[in-house]
Amino acid sequence: MITASEKTKAQQRAAEMMRKAGINIRDGVISRIEVVDFGLSQLEVEGVQVLTMVNTDRLAAKVLVLFPNQTEPEHWHPKVGDDPGKQETIRHIWGDLRFYVDGEDKMKEGFVVDGKEDVYTLRHELILQPGDQLTFEPYEKHWFQAGARGAVLYSFSTTVRDGLDGFTDPAIQRITIIKDDEK
Repeated sequence: MITASEKTKAQQRAAEMMRKAGINIRDGVISRIEVVDFGLSQLEVEGVQVLTMVNTDRLAAKVLVLFPNQTEPEHWHPKVGDDPGKQETIRHIWGDLRFYVDGEDKMKEGFVVDGKEDVYTLRHELILQPGDQLTFEPYEKHWFQAGARGAVLYSFSTTVRDGLDGFTDPAIQRITIIKDDEK
């Protein structure tokens, strides 16, 4: 859960980072940036900011922004009905970005969120440079984390059903609750 003012501040900050990365974003679009805290109420630690450019029943394109040292939790894209699950390609645009996938533990630059060693099970670290990209098949677990500057990346995929993604952390709720600010 985050407050309305926290949401607005995060949207503005994400827009500034997109512009710094060379992505043109009009002021009128900033309010469409989704601020995701995964129901954990610690946005600066575990969260992501998402601008959906297109999401049809065949394809989707998004801009994802991670604030400095922010982590998107470990997850996968499951089958939904007759759809085999989302296939996603991530392209790093700007900043510092680490991805964690299945494989030998090679974590050197990143970190597991305090107290969450049991829900961040993947430790094979891939350091992406701007211009690098990765493709994930349905059900392929992954998580990612920004470094000190934060990160901006594109996500190109088959249709998106984020609310149905699977998460290793059972405490996660994909849809962020926004509460009014205290007066």
